[in-house]
Amino acid sequence: MTWQATILTIFPDAFPGILDISVIGRARAEGLWSLETVDIRQFGSGKHKDVDDTPAGGGAGMVMRADVLATAIDSVDMVSRPLIYLSPRGKPLTQSRVRDLATGPGLVLLAGRFEGIDERVLQQRNIEEVSLGDFVLAGGEVAAMALTEACVRLIPGVLGAAQSPEEESFEGGLLEYPQYTRPREFEGKKIPEILLSGDHGKIADWRRQQALEITRARRPDLLKDEAGSNPAENTKEEDQ
Repeated sequence: MTWQATILTIFPDAFPGILDISVIGRARAEGLWSLETVDIRQFGSGKHKDVDDTPAGGGAGMVMRADVLATAIDSVDMVSRPLIYLSPRGKPLTQSRVRDLATGPGLVLLAGRFEGIDERVLQQRNIEEVSLGDFVLAGGEVAAMALTEACVRLIPGVLGAAQSPEEESFEGGLLEYPQYTRPREFEGKKIPEILLSGDHGKIADWRRQQALEITRARRPDLLKDEAGSNPAENTKEEDQ
């Protein structure tokens, strides 16, 4: 069955956008995954198809209405796909979660706007909240594209080299090691000799050590506090 992404949005014309270029776009053209958008405004209230109203209790901005969103959501055939709302207050997205989503039938993404959405629709439709980071966007469309691309690139046949996703950041619990290519020397900086040695064992060791050092410096939170909880950390104890 084709992996399917459904995006609920008030800006359906924003799609496919970046999802229609390079390997992601080719994969969709080849039928490896599909994309549909649902225009939330079609389910809006009244003559002007309103999708939002003033926040209860007062405050700035507008809030997307629970009844409108629920009707839009109920129009989608979920097919056992998770329903996700992109939100800064959601659970941080991880590569592990992306892998889980990529191996399933697809996902349904709710792209919010304004000051957010009515809490009741989150509760009544059992919507999972996911965050791409500690920052705020004007709406969820860009985040929806990012999450969709992260999943699609893991679908078998989308990327050219089968081993590519296995050696990237987060896949082994570490950030990715440094990459180099021609020219051999650039502005006085040379490619590390170990990478030109042809000794694949030593190259693998060097890359792993580099990944560990970068992770320690930039994302120490990825290295678990409890001893023995992260094999990526423990395999290099002698280097500490």
